[in-house]
Amino acid sequence: MPKICLVRAPTNLGLRPLRPGHIPGTWRAPRALSEAGLIEVLSPSSVIDLERPAYSTEPQPGTRLRNGPAIRGFCLELADVVADALRRGEFPLIIGGDCTVLLGALAAARRTGPLSLVHVDGHSDFRHPGNYDVNAVLGSAAGMDLALATGRGEALLTEWPGIAGPLVADEHVVQIGERESRDADFAWPDINVTAMTLIDVFAARDLGAAKVLEKTRAVLARSGLPYWLHLDIDVLDQTVMPAVDSPGSPGIDPDDLVVILAGLVTDPQCVGMDVTIFDPDLDPTGELAALLVSLIGQVFAAG
Repeated sequence: MPKICLVRAPTNLGLRPLRPGHIPGTWRAPRALSEAGLIEVLSPSSVIDLERPAYSTEPQPGTRLRNGPAIRGFCLELADVVADALRRGEFPLIIGGDCTVLLGALAAARRTGPLSLVHVDGHSDFRHPGNYDVNAVLGSAAGMDLALATGRGEALLTEWPGIAGPLVADEHVVQIGERESRDADFAWPDINVTAMTLIDVFAARDLGAAKVLEKTRAVLARSGLPYWLHLDIDVLDQTVMPAVDSPGSPGIDPDDLVVILAGLVTDPQCVGMDVTIFDPDLDPTGELAALLVSLIGQVFAAG
């Protein structure tokens, strides 16, 4: 493994408040995981801290995305940090924060050419104006990150400096872990007619970790492109990891998840990774932070 550049990105901008007056706690995750021993486990060559952006519940002019301009600004700042790490030959590991950090990561990695994406998430995050009424409710970009990354949605978060077209093409995406795709009221069924490779949680559990990894690697090999790895920890079952914005069941077994992720981060074509959606406000004892640090440590120990 190359040297890790640990980027702590304390954002909650892309999440909706769960109740009046609520401020999502994912911005606390970088500090909570650090206090739980993340730096000792990883021994990164460098640690970079971004400042926490201000969260607002109010609509903003010119956008139907909650905190849209602030998300763009934070992602551009993050992109510069990630691009610098890549130029130094380091492996950027972003600890978010919510899933919008993926956009900043891809905006950095795409500066040197096309890219693939492995999106490991209990939700496909494919909400976009083609499958919901933008005038009915403010959009929460953390539930749209895959749609935005593939060019669907407001230009505010789909168009990035120096990059032509979407951050990643559909055919270069592998989505692993969606748990609602077989529900009758699945929110974004149009993802099923894209060129993305979709391995929902049921298929992942049936196949087993080794075959999920084999299938993912086959897709990545066809493109021959470097790739980014995204992990939303709500891909774990809510009985294992309830400290997330949208917990659910079933989930990928933690041991299987380590096998899949370790097999991906040790590939030289993997240029970086982000970890998102852990909410320390839902972990009063700190035991879930310790669990997540252990999981991340196991993934990188394989290298």
